[in-house]
Amino acid sequence: MRRFFYAISNDLNTTFPTLSALSIGASVELTDSIVHHWCRVLRANIGDQGILFDGFGGEYQVELQAISKKNATATLLSHSTDDRSAPVLTKIALVMSRGERMDYAIQKSTELGVTAIQLLSSHHGEVNLKPAQVEKKLAHWQQIAIAACEQCGLNRPPLILAPLSINDWLRDSATDATDTAISASAAVSPIVAALSEAPYYQVLNQPADSRLMMSVPAAGQPLQPETLSIALTQDKPYIELLIGPEGGLSNNESVQAQTVGFAPWQIGNRVLRTETAPVVALATLHALSH
Repeated sequence: MRRFFYAISNDLNTTFPTLSALSIGASVELTDSIVHHWCRVLRANIGDQGILFDGFGGEYQVELQAISKKNATATLLSHSTDDRSAPVLTKIALVMSRGERMDYAIQKSTELGVTAIQLLSSHHGEVNLKPAQVEKKLAHWQQIAIAACEQCGLNRPPLILAPLSINDWLRDSATDATDTAISASAAVSPIVAALSEAPYYQVLNQPADSRLMMSVPAAGQPLQPETLSIALTQDKPYIELLIGPEGGLSNNESVQAQTVGFAPWQIGNRVLRTETAPVVALATLHALSH
């Protein structure tokens, strides 16, 4: 059954109600994106059924009720509370890479249940977005994440957070989170601006239970930091992962990260590519948490 993200904030001028505000049996107006994809591209017909999720929890089975040239409506048939969320809440601070490598990292991190991805630029990083580029790239990467949710069954999309320099991000993270946390809605694409204020995502404004910096193998370095072992004993721990670019973090960036609590974490004895590291790290966290 086809799955579609029902964005309640589609652009700056159009908003839709959360699905939970409607009762089962009610009629729901489909967003322009769903109308285009489901009714135009996939050529759905009245009576066809699908799944809608808006990120506020669970999913809804719906049946197409009416289709016109520009609009379509569906009937809410049932609601499931299953979010298929990961056992560990995670934010990946990821130095941006070029093209398909960045798309891959976001797509696979989403499939593995990441809660948010903070985009970073760094000394050895390949990508430094100009201010005029940020909105377009942020929308593109958020859509990558949403499409991955539609495919894999995750009902709470990860938030893709607007890029910061790694030095600024680390400096801000060194202070009390309640003082420095910017409004998430100001740092994400408009399509998830309202969603970012939901209670589920407020963990992102709290101190992490463990902060880990993906590290190349080093002699004498413990394979698993003690803070991670302690965090994984908790129910739904919140873990932050810092992943550098292909050239690695600079010495100053590594020192700064460790100063604010990021413990080096090496997984195995090989050097991973920047788009592979999030996949391996998240999969390892899930395995360790069971």
